[in-house]
Amino acid sequence: MATVKLTDVKKVYGKNVVAVHDFNLEIKDKEFVVFVGPSGCGKSTTLRMIAGLEDISDGTIEIDGKVVNDLQPKDRDIAMVFQNYALYPHLTVFENMAFSLRLKHAKQEEVYQKVTEAAEILGITDYLMRKPRALSGGQRQRVAIGRAMVRDSKVFLMDEPLSNLDAKLRNAMRAELILLRKRLNTTFIYVTHDQTEAMTLGDRIVIMKDGYIQQVGTPTEVFEHPTNLFVAEFIGAPKMNVMKAKLLYEDGRYSVLVHGAKMEVDEDHNRKLAEKGVRSRDILLGVRPEHVSLVPSKQENSFACTLEVNEMMGSELHLHVETESEERLIVRTPTVQMSEEERASLVYGAELYLNFRGKVMYFFDPETEQSLTD
Repeated sequence: MATVKLTDVKKVYGKNVVAVHDFNLEIKDKEFVVFVGPSGCGKSTTLRMIAGLEDISDGTIEIDGKVVNDLQPKDRDIAMVFQNYALYPHLTVFENMAFSLRLKHAKQEEVYQKVTEAAEILGITDYLMRKPRALSGGQRQRVAIGRAMVRDSKVFLMDEPLSNLDAKLRNAMRAELILLRKRLNTTFIYVTHDQTEAMTLGDRIVIMKDGYIQQVGTPTEVFEHPTNLFVAEFIGAPKMNVMKAKLLYEDGRYSVLVHGAKMEVDEDHNRKLAEKGVRSRDILLGVRPEHVSLVPSKQENSFACTLEVNEMMGSELHLHVETESEERLIVRTPTVQMSEEERASLVYGAELYLNFRGKVMYFFDPETEQSLTD
């Protein structure tokens, strides 16, 4: 078993700079967990505390049921892949991958077998006799991953391993990591600031801000049921539109008044709002760009806006618009649904009308920014 448990873990620098606040999380055996959040949120610090590269200020860290607070990194049975690869420039790829095995005085046959097997899985067999300087960024990252693989560790730790790669190579390496995880079948803890990586790789996602956990859940849970405005805006690309609005409660039913348009709330949200005893009030209304619809003319459930930017993304358009109250929104619409004439009309200054359906709305308290339904 390779479980990892953090209980009330805290990291303080100096006298009062708290990088991580009371972090509590239990990671199951063979689970792939991703820590995600903006720069400075404490995700890499937390990973380094698990690895033993940072001392913890308070709390306990357990790996496989054993408290490791005072153990050196080499004694924690973990393998770590760093953002900058951390390869030895004077050693060949083979010797870089074999380094940890040499330290353990493994037999030459075992070293050869483990390194060549890892190289074959990662597709770097042809590069084993090269030095790191003769490799591309993607190849160096494979070497760094291979060096971790040969350790047969209980837990794999990865600190933004793809951030130095270009977009195309990042996409390819992301797919390779998914396949690698299935082959290794061990526990992974992965740190990234890229929510796309988090959504595609993780069994569960830990979203952090300012050293605090904001939400823990599956990719589907954090996308469809964000617990607060930060999570709602952070997960999803382009990010969620947020508007000032009025929630109306009339005759046992809810509706939303936004930019002069009245939108009915669906049955599921009606039930959730009623269960929480929510009544008419000011709210922050969230709607994802893909759930905003263009309508041909002004209607009771639509509002006007002005087109500022039209981004052609191939299969879809990203329309940046400004409402009459100067709120800026993004509309994501498939090009396949539009005629050439309709596309040609989407120019700077064009007047558009928007609406959205009740089941895709998110409701947040303007003061606490907490969800009113989840």
